[in-house]
Amino acid sequence: MEAPNNIFANSQCSFIIFGIFLLFASSAMTLADPITHEHEFVIQATPVKRLCETRNAITVNGQYPGPTLEVNNGDTVVVKVINKAQYNVTIHWHGIRQMRTGWADGPEFVTQCPIRPGGSYTYRFTIQGQEGTLWWHAHSSWLRATVYGALIIHPKEGDSYPFTKPKRETALLLGEWWNANPIDVVREATRTGAAPNVSDAYTINGQPGDLYNCSSKDTLIVPIDSGETNLIRVINAALNQPLFFTIANHKLTVVGADASYTKPFTTTVLMLGPGQTTDVLINGDQAPARYYIAARAYASAPNAPFDNTTTTAILEYKSAPCAATNCAASKPIMPPLPAFNDTPTVTAFSNSFRSPRKVEVPTELDESLFFTIGLGLNKCPKNFRASRCQGPNGTRFTASMNNVSFVLPNNISVLQAYQLGIPGVFTTDFPANPPLQFDYTGNVSRSLWQPVPGTKGYKLKFGSRVQIVLQDTSIFTPENHPIHLHGYDFYIIAEGFGNFNSKTDTSKFNLVDPPLRNTVAVPVNGWAVIRFVADNPGAWLMHCHLDVHITWGLAMVFFVDNGLGELQTIQPPPLDLPLC
Repeated sequence: MEAPNNIFANSQCSFIIFGIFLLFASSAMTLADPITHEHEFVIQATPVKRLCETRNAITVNGQYPGPTLEVNNGDTVVVKVINKAQYNVTIHWHGIRQMRTGWADGPEFVTQCPIRPGGSYTYRFTIQGQEGTLWWHAHSSWLRATVYGALIIHPKEGDSYPFTKPKRETALLLGEWWNANPIDVVREATRTGAAPNVSDAYTINGQPGDLYNCSSKDTLIVPIDSGETNLIRVINAALNQPLFFTIANHKLTVVGADASYTKPFTTTVLMLGPGQTTDVLINGDQAPARYYIAARAYASAPNAPFDNTTTTAILEYKSAPCAATNCAASKPIMPPLPAFNDTPTVTAFSNSFRSPRKVEVPTELDESLFFTIGLGLNKCPKNFRASRCQGPNGTRFTASMNNVSFVLPNNISVLQAYQLGIPGVFTTDFPANPPLQFDYTGNVSRSLWQPVPGTKGYKLKFGSRVQIVLQDTSIFTPENHPIHLHGYDFYIIAEGFGNFNSKTDTSKFNLVDPPLRNTVAVPVNGWAVIRFVADNPGAWLMHCHLDVHITWGLAMVFFVDNGLGELQTIQPPPLDLPLC
């Protein structure tokens, strides 16, 4: 008589266990499933006090810098941008591949018309195979001086970092601050044809630090404890300045850059061009105290003016002797920084980057391109007063790639014109090579200093294997140029100085484990070679990330055709795409 009850009890128990198993399984699946993150960005003027002065800065949600977005590889991001400011605005998600979602890339008049004051637009994109540190910023005039923030991509749930799990993580955004409205600064430069005024301060997470007036009480504190290994995510969000970065008495182990992992290497100093990110591990292995985190200019252009100030934050050990009393009274230890023009340190740092393992670099090429990059001077137009030609010797500054100075359209975006077949907006005759060969890094004839304006792009077939030699020129001045390609990562297979020599410099190519980046710092008076596969259809801007240079025309566009089928075709434009 007992048996049926036992059977019932056992089956009931089995049912409960099975139910618990299903619950755990479904929660585990939920943990691993990609999720959609929805945000609202309100672009607005906000009073911000820096360097003893309060001025209205354009911000996102009243924050400077803007909000940090944290997602996992595989997640989808939806951001509604509402423009309550007085200027047109767009947002670029720097380094996001935007596979088939070029309409969400953000550069003004390239992939969209701007969001007008009072308007809105919703950006939607999915993170595909990217992990690490990226960032977002305005891509309209000079708004990105204050409209920017971190975009952190963690591994998928259940996956881990390929290095020691850090105890804590900190994002440090390096920026530039003007005691003026940055839009007025660039408008004045455009009016006069002269170089714009340099910034008044650099910042770390929006704060200039102890070495500036009226700034000490808000200096950023970064906590650490003895024995910890922490991850510092460094982002150069400065408008126009490559920057050195260091932490007093602490070694920096580089483990990632531009949301790609690297073969770890140890250094005491980083150099980041605007647009670049670098992830470093630091160990709490020093005497418990306070140590300055510092950044200042790498100024590679001889005789060009630059902001020579130093921004600081403080790495503070929680067990520092002052922690129980008043740490503000104890002066942190200051690190040495490289000389402003220390190109050998930059070269050694740049040459240390490798991918963690062997990678598939395109070896057979469909397109072998050679782009000169650099400045120029336009003669003063006959109808301009002298006050509008305040560049050197009565000229106006300009910049170009392959002698073409890029001109943005103003009544439709390049991508819309490309997709809809609208004529007269752009041409596809951007030169694959310089129109004229010359001694690029030598004494260049003045007859070559004035480029041709145009909205020119270069067409690529879907799947084509592309190599680009990026060659700096000494026209007006040589300079380290951070060149950013939208919609793509690329392998940097070689860098060098002087004029690229296709016969001898190919021996320097690293086709085994070159680093994967989205922004390459082309050496001053030198060159870099990059390779990628054109697997993302759309119109993709390639430009110098020194905003003064893109303002002057140092840019071009790649038109990548659709491939076969839906997965190789750009999605249709969103219904709320802004109108011009």
